[in-house]
This record gives sequence, C-alpha cells and structure tokens, in this order.
Amino acid sequence: MIDLSASTSSASPDSPRVSAYGMSLSDWEEWLGAQGQPKFRAKQLVEWIFGKRAKTFSEMSNLGAALRQRLEASFSLARLPVSKVSGSQDTTRKFLFRLEDGRYVETVMIPASVSFAGERSDRITLCVSSQVGCAYGCKFCASGLAGFTRNLSAGEIVGQVITAEEEGNEVVRNMVFMGMGEPLANLPRLAKALEILNAPWGLNIGARHMTVSTSGLAPQIEKLAEIPMQIRLAISLHGATDEVRDRIMPVNAKYNIDRLFRSLAVWKEQKKQMVTFEYILIEGVNDDVEQARILAKRTRALRAKINLIPYNTVEGLPWKRPSEQQQQAFLSVLRKAGVSATLRTEKGHDINAACGQLRLKEETAEGLVVSAVAS
Repeated sequence: MIDLSASTSSASPDSPRVSAYGMSLSDWEEWLGAQGQPKFRAKQLVEWIFGKRAKTFSEMSNLGAALRQRLEASFSLARLPVSKVSGSQDTTRKFLFRLEDGRYVETVMIPASVSFAGERSDRITLCVSSQVGCAYGCKFCASGLAGFTRNLSAGEIVGQVITAEEEGNEVVRNMVFMGMGEPLANLPRLAKALEILNAPWGLNIGARHMTVSTSGLAPQIEKLAEIPMQIRLAISLHGATDEVRDRIMPVNAKYNIDRLFRSLAVWKEQKKQMVTFEYILIEGVNDDVEQARILAKRTRALRAKINLIPYNTVEGLPWKRPSEQQQQAFLSVLRKAGVSATLRTEKGHDINAACGQLRLKEETAEGLVVSAVAS
C-alpha cells in the first residue's frame, strides 16, 4: 500500500495533490496497477520525473492522454517556490523555499573543494532539511528558536534537491541531512527520501555520498543501521561529558553519552563505516582542552573522525566562538592523541548560514513566529 503520509506534501485544501517526488518505483507500480495500467509504465514515469525532469505531465508523450489527465489530477510536479537566495563571497548559497502551507525551509549549497567532515571534495555538497523547525532545542542553534512545526514529506525532502540543482545550475552528488530539523525524528519519510535519492531510477546519488546527521537519538540510530544502504552517519556531539552536553543539548537527558555510544557500536557492527562527530566549539562552554582529552579517549575506540566547527553566530543567542588560538589548542590535543580531526574552514558565515536563521527571520517578518525568542 502506498504510504501517502510519507510521500505527500503538506498540501493546502485547494491543492490536495501528492508530490510526485515522494513516490518510489514500487509506489508507482501499485498506483498504476489500480488504474489498470501495466507495470512498465512506472519506469517510464520515473524516467520523466527524475531523468528528464519533466515539469508537466502533458510532456510525457509516451503515456496516453487519459492517463496523463489522471496523473495531473492526483499528483504535482511543482518545484518548491524560491522565496530568497542568499549568496556569499565564497559562493556558498542558501535557498529559502516556501512550502504549500506557507512555512519555510532552508537548503544550503556548498561549493566543490570545501570540506565536509574534513574531507575535501570535487563535488557540490547540498545541506538538506528534514523538518520545519526542530523540537530538540539545542541551545546554540537557530532551527529550534521558534519551535517545531512539522515533519517534511519525502516529496519535500527530494524536492529540495531537484529545485536546488535547477536554481543553482549544479548537479548534486554529495549531500548531508544537516539542515533544519532532526532527521531521525522523521525517520519513515527520511528512509523513503533516501531510497528515491539513491535509486538508479531516482536521482542516483551514491549512498556513500549521503550523510545523515543526528543530535543523538540512540534507538533511531539503531533502526537506521538496519536500512540496507551504505549511508554515512554524523553525530552532533558538542560535548565530551554529560555535564557539558546537558548544558547545551536537551536530548542528552533522554539519551546520555553512554547510551549514544552503545548505539554507535551497533552502527559500526552493521555498517562497518567510520562515524564522524560534529563538534561546534563554543567559547567557555565546551572548548576546554580537558574536553578534548575526554573526547579523544571516547572516539578512539570507534576509530571515529572529529570535525571541529567554530561557532556560527546566531542573532539573539549569547554564545561566542573561541579564539583561533583556543581552536588550534583543542585540535592539537586530539591529533596528539592519535585521533583523526579537522578544524573546518567555514563557509557562509556572511549569509546567515547557521541552520534556521534565514527561515526564522522570514517567518518572524510575516507574523508566523509569534512567541519571543527565548534567551
């Protein structure tokens, strides 16, 4: 049975159509079968949608007129409307997309040769959102300042990639789920999107070039490990002890560091891949070299990589980035302990590239955010 809850966008009452970008090959086979159509039509459909990037069903010349009419009545090929595009001097671009329910979602396109997790790449990297807002309330992040609104559908997740490619005039072959929201809190729709993004009949992005980043939802990490794709995993850790992590990441109260690392042992057993830890350096909070020593000890057992990120300033929040000297001191401790670690040279600091900043400003201006930003 087609899971429309995963596929459909949050459509307005006068636009109840399902996003075609959230439909898998098997979904199309099922739907076409119910219409009395042969299964091979499904392959024709996905070739038009993902291969030829058709913008209307009327373009699909090898499908009958009656079928095209039924498709037009039931499904949408609409791209996500672009509300704003912010570009920085280093060519990083942030897209602000307006969804059908009037909410906004952000997608960031990072240029080739800029690293993710410390690895330089010749591929464009797209940073994709999974939710509107976020319920996990990390104290340093703009995504959760206005609270959680809803999950994105699989169609809205895939739609970000399709629209960003067209708007940015780039082909995406490397992507991270590290935008707005907690991907693993939207696991059913994330899993559907991953299937479509990876499949040869879909966007054909290699599994090893897709990274899911999580704040540490331990049970969901174990469920993600069961998906038979060699996707990569990044952990937003930001503290080496429960004392520090509790201060800035409320999720730690439910899944503390010990529980998180048990789930990572399961991931390592299933996937045989190195885990990346994202660690935002915040002055006076988690940048002490003692945290670096504890972090090194914890991550060595997993043979993990650590990506250090200087804090990206968010208007309305009190946090600051450490000095460059302190950043280098933290990095030095990790490397001397034999840990693979990098210090990210950030991109997009001048375009409100911290997750959620552009969306928060737009929704506040339109009156969609009515509560005051918490201090």
